[in-house]
Amino acid sequence: MATLGSESPWTGGKQSSRNGNIIAKIRQSQIVGQGFSRGTQLPEALLQERDKRAKWHGIPKLLQKLHESSHPNSDLSHTHSVLKELSSLLSMEAMSFVTEDRKSAQESIFPITYTFDLFGGVDLLVEILMRPTLTMQKKKPKMNDDLVNDCLSVLYNCCICTEGVTKSLAAREYFVLFLFTLMTNKKTFLQTATLIEDILGVKKAMIQLEGIANLSGLVQSFDQQQLANFCRILSITVSEPDMGNDEKHTLLAKNAQQKQNASLSHAEVNQMTLLNIPGFIERLCKLATRKVSEATGTSNFLQELEDWYTWLDNALVLDALMQMATEEAEHTSTELSDESSLATSPLRHRLPQSMKIVHEIMYKVEVLYVLCVLLMGSHRNQVHKMLAEFRLIPGLNNLFDKLIWRKYTLSNHVAHGQNENCDCSPEISFKIQFLRLLQSFSDHHENKYLLLNSQELNELSAISLKANIPEVEAFVNTDRSLVCDGKKGLLTRLLTVMKKEPQDSSFRFWQARAVESFLRGATSYADQMFLLKRGLLEHILFCIIDSGCKSKDVLQSYFDLLGELMKFNIDTFKRFNKYVSTDDKFQTFMTQINSSLVDSNMLVRCIILSLDRFESQTEDVKVVEVLSECCLLSFLARVENRLSFLFRLVNIINVQTLTQENVSCLNTSLVVLMLARRRGKLPFYLKALREKEHAEKYPGCLLNNFHNLLCFWQCHYLNKDKDSTCLENSSCIPFSYWKETVSVLLGSDRTSLCAIASYIDEPFMDLDRDLLEY
Repeated sequence: MATLGSESPWTGGKQSSRNGNIIAKIRQSQIVGQGFSRGTQLPEALLQERDKRAKWHGIPKLLQKLHESSHPNSDLSHTHSVLKELSSLLSMEAMSFVTEDRKSAQESIFPITYTFDLFGGVDLLVEILMRPTLTMQKKKPKMNDDLVNDCLSVLYNCCICTEGVTKSLAAREYFVLFLFTLMTNKKTFLQTATLIEDILGVKKAMIQLEGIANLSGLVQSFDQQQLANFCRILSITVSEPDMGNDEKHTLLAKNAQQKQNASLSHAEVNQMTLLNIPGFIERLCKLATRKVSEATGTSNFLQELEDWYTWLDNALVLDALMQMATEEAEHTSTELSDESSLATSPLRHRLPQSMKIVHEIMYKVEVLYVLCVLLMGSHRNQVHKMLAEFRLIPGLNNLFDKLIWRKYTLSNHVAHGQNENCDCSPEISFKIQFLRLLQSFSDHHENKYLLLNSQELNELSAISLKANIPEVEAFVNTDRSLVCDGKKGLLTRLLTVMKKEPQDSSFRFWQARAVESFLRGATSYADQMFLLKRGLLEHILFCIIDSGCKSKDVLQSYFDLLGELMKFNIDTFKRFNKYVSTDDKFQTFMTQINSSLVDSNMLVRCIILSLDRFESQTEDVKVVEVLSECCLLSFLARVENRLSFLFRLVNIINVQTLTQENVSCLNTSLVVLMLARRRGKLPFYLKALREKEHAEKYPGCLLNNFHNLLCFWQCHYLNKDKDSTCLENSSCIPFSYWKETVSVLLGSDRTSLCAIASYIDEPFMDLDRDLLEY
């Protein structure tokens, strides 16, 4: 709304006290939801004079006509004609907003939609739409579909041009829930979905799906295209809201929030609601894996897409175009005269062919996103079982070459931020969402072997047999009727494109994450060797050492993947040493590790764990040989180097700055001390930390900080089953030993050589403890 001192729509100039009185009169004449029939009316002459000066474009008069023609029991025919006149004004303005990337106009210019809302137009349209639900008559009046669509269109145009309208509609819970009932009508579905999506985007409180009348029946009534469109709405309702600023992303803040909200979140409740809808997941799987026939040659198709992208930037516009194309196809020869306006348009000839694939891609993005969120939810195992049963992974594998990762991409895109909401193009969004789904599907779950085909499963068996290692339980339990078919499984296809990906590609981060998730969990020698045979180690080392990669996120993803590939595998270390054959290459590798220990600490942890295991296998000739020759193992075997990493790991984090990203530094420091404790060297390490902090002239700070971190660790991990399982599986150290070591380190007996407290001088005890709450 205009404020004092700003340009005013009432005068076209600076707002005065006299104009403020006029505003008051107009507001007095506005009776929300009741129109213009009651209350004080402005004199006709004054209204016309103000209309001309303030450039209201006749909006107040048109709204008065709209109200008078839309009273209960009217036939609404005159209402529609007035509404069309209003719609024409508002749609032109909305189009200018969209084509200018929604850049706001000059401050002195107020949108027509602003005037429309100010004079009660939005309230009046809400009343008109909801009138059938408010009558007491047994026979509910039926509104014309075109009238409903025009009402929705005007409301959407208002949302585009005037932000306050969207927020106002979002605050009306009753209206938002009512809109869902309009989706049962195919003719009003698209406009309704468009408006709902816009409203939910600004709604502060997440809508509860269980509040929608007969949601199950509504969803089951959708055809496949409607269901795909509905997924855009669902993506807002099943995702946990963004926490906001970085401070709220800290584990300390998250833990505090979880204590306040002990019950299930709205997002979790909504996910449960969807899972209870019969056939819902099965239909999503069919949508995700539905094939698309290419009606034109690749080169022609891509060139046409380049032309379309110059102005087409969202799926809603594409929906309208596709609907237009569908309606054209349904027209008979007797209706050709009705198509005259399209006869000479390139849209008529190009749209059905050029846009079919990109239309499908846009919808698959939303479908994959919803499936991905459900996979990460509290009912993950239930979702996994259904996705496997409905053959999601084999279906995606069949789409991989022709749709997901076509040989020719739209353009040679440069690296973008690793933002899950990146929407640089439908194709980029689709690929990123596909990779995120693979990551969520494989991560610490036995169904990960569905990413292979039967021949590849046989290859894993042969690797285990040759190494005389038993097959892991998850592999043995895999249902071979549900795995990929064809010459290559999905994981192998992904590795192929990963190795060919341009150096500056935005996909490198997500590809590495997806492959790493396959290796996570209990370490499998067969899995590692399967990937080693396909050149993955050499590819990773090239990217870290030789490619000149500067992206922090990409490097972190490759460090994590390398750690999983090397862990406990003596063959990987042998190959690593062969690749890093010169001092220069090894120094470059170590420089990359040391440049950001937060990003590389998981790799450091895997190397230290592997070294500890190898040192206990001295009866194996190959192990002894690699231990003596591998520069990386020799480097970490030196105690001073491990102590240097330990000091830096403890020093770069504190309780207030712990996040899901850097808490791994705390766990890596614990791994170093657990292994030292197992060998009876814990006091030596604690003493070294004490000497280091004294040398740095900060007595007590380092050890107090570590003490506080371990106190938080107890509160954070002892109540999280999943996190503790992950720690145990990734380290092959029983979680009981983790807990026991933390308890020993936090012991209050100052005579204990294994308690941190005994290494902190009395004057420096409990620094900053009063500031911490767990």
